[in-house]
Order: sequence, then C-alpha cells, then structure tokens
Amino acid sequence: MKRRDFIRLSVASTGLGLISPAALAQAEKQLPAGADIYFTKDAPGHWAGKSATHVPVIEISKTGDSASLKITTPHEMKGYEHYIVKHVLLDKNYKFIDEHMFDPTKDSVAISNFLLKNYTGKVYALSMCNKHDLWVDMAEI
Repeated sequence: MKRRDFIRLSVASTGLGLISPAALAQAEKQLPAGADIYFTKDAPGHWAGKSATHVPVIEISKTGDSASLKITTPHEMKGYEHYIVKHVLLDKNYKFIDEHMFDPTKDSVAISNFLLKNYTGKVYALSMCNKHDLWVDMAEI
C-alpha cells in the first residue's frame, strides 16, 4: 500500500476509532526514524519547515464543567490546490469525539470549535493537509 493511500485510509478510519492508540501515543514524543504516517512539531519528518503552518493549535477555555476548544491550523486555504481537509478531535483513550470538515471554496481559515462537558484529561487534535499529510498535537483539559 502506498503511503498516501495509507494516510487517506487512516484519516477516514479516524472517525471510526481505528487509528492505533499506540501509534497516536507517539505524538507525545519524537517519532522513530523512518516513521512518516503522521507528524508533530518536534518530529516533522520529511516535512521539516512545515510544522509552523500545519500543527494544529489547541486553545482551551473552561467554564464550570464545560471546556470550549478552538483548534486552528494557521495554513492558507488555496481552494482545492492546497488546504486543510479536516480537524479530528480524539479523547485521552484515542477515541473519536468529533470532526470538522473544511470546504476550501468557502473556508478561508481552518478553525474548528468543540464543546466538551464533564471531560478532563488529554485531547488529541489531528489536522489533515491535502499535500503535507496528517499532523497531531495534544493538550490537557
């Protein structure tokens, strides 16, 4: 299977919770040499120099038992030529919480908002670029 086909399948599978927890746990530390399935700020792999515009930025604000998450990927949206396809939010057990798909003909920025009630622990944000693959970051609520 070609790497890009694997990545497309992985992103599609994210909604079904099929990405391996062990694979996503690596997002918290440096990727091993040769791994190029997903990327992080500290491990951009062959996409060195792309992390500033591809790593999802997670902003959290809490009110009572609710947490509002704003995920931004500071990436240009150049129509279908080059854009952020989607954001996916996973819980501390790497289970699917929600996703936001972008329409590059309408969305000028890649911003998603999520509301979590009665949740504490880690969350993982995934950002998929149509040219530069899958990027992951983590935050603690």
